[in-house]
Amino acid sequence: MSDTRNMILAVVLSMIVLFGWQFFVAGPQMQQAQEQAEARAASEEAANQSALATPNLATPNLATSGGGETPVVGVQPGPATGTREQLVATAERIAISTPSLSGSINLLGGRIDDLRLNKYRETTDPESDIITLFSPLGSPTPYFAEQGWIGAGGAREGLPTSETVWEVTGNRTLAPDRPVTLRYDNGEGLRFARKISLDENYLFTIEQTVSNDTSGDVALFPYSLVSRHETPQVSGFFILHEGLIGVLGTKNLIETSYKDIRDKVQDDVESTGGWLGITDKYWAAAVIPDVGTNINARFGYSLEGGQDTYQTSYVEQNPVVVQAGSVGGTKSYLYAGAKVEAVIDGYEKTLGIDRLELLIDWGWFQIITRPLFYLIRALNSVLGNFGLAILAVTVLIKAALFWFANKSYASMAGMKKVQPEMKAIQEQYKDDRATQQQKTMELYKREKINPLSGCWPILIQIPIFFSLYKVLFVTIEMRQAPFFGWIQDLAAPDPTTVFNLFGLLPYDPTVVPLIGPFLALGVWPLIMGVTMFLQMRLNPPPADPTSQMIFAWMPVIFTFMLASFPAGLVIYWAWNNFLSMIQQYAIMRRHGVDVDFIGNITSAFRRNRPDQSKG
Repeated sequence: MSDTRNMILAVVLSMIVLFGWQFFVAGPQMQQAQEQAEARAASEEAANQSALATPNLATPNLATSGGGETPVVGVQPGPATGTREQLVATAERIAISTPSLSGSINLLGGRIDDLRLNKYRETTDPESDIITLFSPLGSPTPYFAEQGWIGAGGAREGLPTSETVWEVTGNRTLAPDRPVTLRYDNGEGLRFARKISLDENYLFTIEQTVSNDTSGDVALFPYSLVSRHETPQVSGFFILHEGLIGVLGTKNLIETSYKDIRDKVQDDVESTGGWLGITDKYWAAAVIPDVGTNINARFGYSLEGGQDTYQTSYVEQNPVVVQAGSVGGTKSYLYAGAKVEAVIDGYEKTLGIDRLELLIDWGWFQIITRPLFYLIRALNSVLGNFGLAILAVTVLIKAALFWFANKSYASMAGMKKVQPEMKAIQEQYKDDRATQQQKTMELYKREKINPLSGCWPILIQIPIFFSLYKVLFVTIEMRQAPFFGWIQDLAAPDPTTVFNLFGLLPYDPTVVPLIGPFLALGVWPLIMGVTMFLQMRLNPPPADPTSQMIFAWMPVIFTFMLASFPAGLVIYWAWNNFLSMIQQYAIMRRHGVDVDFIGNITSAFRRNRPDQSKG
């Protein structure tokens, strides 16, 4: 009875996980990917029609005095439209060249609007395109960062705008230890300079200065923003946030999805320090004021010319007052690149940025997820393969949970020993359920058996399972991390499927409507199903028909359901099943239980025939 109860509990909990995944992730992902692919194709076609004009996201325009508000969206005459490559090629630019980033800065407006991530490609094919992060205005999917100045009351007269053409002095290629300086003279006594530095990773340092050659003092408010046009493709799963994000003082972590900000339009926050930006699954762009700076921040949305526009921005609350004949300035940062944990952690510590680590969505079980990630990363540095690191972590987890597993399997062994006595009690008191339960509990107490101890390994495994899934799903270190053979991306499902004979037949069964996700039945899901079947056959099938059916079909159901999970998670589960099988066999034999392993396996393939002696 206890074994059956524990088995049913395992099935219920696991099926909640698996069906939840299928309902909330696999199905919506396929539909969303198809819809967004069609939308991208339509957008690209429109961009190639030169007769169309794309509205421009104006530089910030404040409506109140004192710079007390954050930048808002407005419309100015649009730039030329076309493909990303055409727009980059036709504009005057400063090159960006580092080991991690390549691209350029547009001298029109001084925007950082052309950025590619050199270390990452779209697919595992080494010839596939490098990941593009930023694209200029007028392209199908504009995405850029901008810094500048605003006068009191939102005044823009005499200040550089998105239409300003900056000049370059000295170095014309931005590289580590080789900053570039942009200059603009308004011809009315104010000279602006913008020094942009970039490290070997993803952090831009922007130092803006104003030289005041007029006869009076000038008060200006610095601003910084990240703007994104068009709604990007997202994973669409509740355990991962993609959209607008920030950590702003007492407001702590603010996460706003694209849908939510469309409904809300804007959200204004006052803060001292912090950061805000836009995050994807693996990439992010965030503007960061200098530590201790008081800012007014805004998460905003507008619909410009039929194009969704999302913006995160801030204006410093206190103006930079530049006296006549002097120079004043400010400093800020821009993080634009891959969400690499070690890199982000380094910036947080060296610059004192408040909880920049939350750019990575560690999830509800962060207390388990992060240590698990650190452990896998450390083992990978020794073993040289994240797949092997996952196998090693599984062994360490089994060792850490050995006490619970030992108690569970010992209890199961004790239950099997007293099975004859339990059956006798059930027969003797079959008409008296209360006495039957009382005698059964007395038997448990006398033999020191805890029938609930078998639940502990299952319950403890649930947060570990979710945490490992989270590590595989959100950390860029796992993205396109190879194992061996055909597994070239541990964060993606096993690419093989038995339904096209593992690639021998020229069609993809996973695109079949409704049942397609269930047909991605690769080699590793099959291995996992076999290990689950073998582990369950350490015990003879239960007596009642319902439990027998669950016992028989659970490995099959799990095999199909886990087929759409990341390959790394399926490998973990298969290896965990194998280790559990060895562990359970050893413990039960040590407690004197005769395990008829072969007999239990062969019994699974025998048909139940009616008793011919009857009737």
